[in-house]
Amino acid sequence: MIKTKLPSDNMNHAEDFFKLIRHPLKFRFFLFTKLPAAFFSGVRVREVNEEKCRVTIPYKWFTQNPFRSTYFASMSMAAEMSTGVLAMAHIYKRNPPVSMLVIKMEASYFKKAADKTSFLCLDGEKIKTAVEEAIQKNESVSVTAKSTGTNRAGEVVAEFYITWSFKAKNK
Repeated sequence: MIKTKLPSDNMNHAEDFFKLIRHPLKFRFFLFTKLPAAFFSGVRVREVNEEKCRVTIPYKWFTQNPFRSTYFASMSMAAEMSTGVLAMAHIYKRNPPVSMLVIKMEASYFKKAADKTSFLCLDGEKIKTAVEEAIQKNESVSVTAKSTGTNRAGEVVAEFYITWSFKAKNK
């Protein structure tokens, strides 16, 4: 029996997206052309699957503030990417297409970020559920994802809560 793919099939294309993210040249080209601030800051995706994403931002001249720590905007960029990569994976090649937008961001800072900071988001399943719900209901659905930033010693530097809105696009 030959199986054919119907255009309305909502196959999970997340792994295809992750292959692009894991490819060092393709991902850096994407950053350079679409997110140049992340490219020049040295933001890197270190680990990614359907449930979690870990992103790092170095402490260097381009990311520092006058107080010899990582500038909050640089940390925000890395935290958002840790949630955004998961969101992009779950909307990649969807039928119908799904739009995504950050609608809110909250942050708490606990410790000076004076070395490489690693941001981990474990909310991939929550994001996937929100995307599915947006498609099912054909209306905007919001979800808040948490990204925790830690330093090399494993100490929590900051926590970010990024709220994403998803909406299926009408064809």
